[in-house]
Amino acid sequence: GKTLVASSTRDVKSKNGVDRAKEAGKDIAQKALKAGLKSVVFDRGGFVYTGKVKAVAEGAREAGLQF
Repeated sequence: GKTLVASSTRDVKSKNGVDRAKEAGKDIAQKALKAGLKSVVFDRGGFVYTGKVKAVAEGAREAGLQF
């Protein structure tokens, strides 16, 4: 696999960590859709699917990305 788009919580302005993670997920989805990607693989890097990891996934899904 190759990384085609990326985002960071530093790019968003929410105060709460989980809210920033969700906004980063939405940002990733917008960049991916702009690049012509609709379906991607979500690699959580061994982290448990809770908290910020879950928020990134939910944000990306809400913005239209499929995985």
